[in-house]
Amino acid sequence: MGLLNRISTVIKQKANYLVDKYEDPRQALDYSYEKQRELVNRLRRDMAEVVTSKKRLEMQKARLWDNIRTLDEQARRSLDSDREDLAKLALQRKNANLIQMQGLDRQIAEMQAEQEKLEQTEKRLSAKVEEFKSKKEVIKAQYSSAEAQVRIKENITGISEEMTDVGIAMNRVEEKAERMKSKAQALDEMISSGVLVDYTSNKDEIENELEQITVNKSVEEELAKLKAEKLRKKKRVIEQEQEVS
Repeated sequence: MGLLNRISTVIKQKANYLVDKYEDPRQALDYSYEKQRELVNRLRRDMAEVVTSKKRLEMQKARLWDNIRTLDEQARRSLDSDREDLAKLALQRKNANLIQMQGLDRQIAEMQAEQEKLEQTEKRLSAKVEEFKSKKEVIKAQYSSAEAQVRIKENITGISEEMTDVGIAMNRVEEKAERMKSKAQALDEMISSGVLVDYTSNKDEIENELEQITVNKSVEEELAKLKAEKLRKKKRVIEQEQEVS
């Protein structure tokens, strides 16, 4: 028995967890609202049936009343014709119709009371449904807002964790850069002291001299070209002045 109770408790706990995790209260509110609307519509259909039944009874009462007037007229005409037996028969039928009409009046009055009762109930229920609708929309808006806030805070938490990882990575990069910088400085000191030779900065003296000669030659050639161009321009100017003269 104890084991069954434990199993039952575990199942209830799991069910509550799943309901709490996957149930959307907004959908539950909408479902409840639709059920209330169905109840109002069903009440209105019942009220329409009562009204229809009352109308049928009223029409039947109207026919009885026409019969009563006809029978009363027949009784009068029968007496005028000295037919007391026919007048008596017409009056008997008239009283039977009156008794039947009294029953109809009671039924009509009962249906009228039931109709009024249903109308009052429908008004109260409709007002409650509309009130529930307004509250429902407010609650849904509050839930959506709270849900958005939770989602934002969860995103912020995730960003914070990610920034922590980024910070750790940056610290590792900075530490590695500092180690490499220290190593480079140590190598510079070793090169300066002659322990190591920096082959990237030492060139062959002959090669350096040849490069300098090449550079000087290029400079002289470009300078000569500029001088020649200057002389040509000067010569053209003199010739133009002579032609004008």
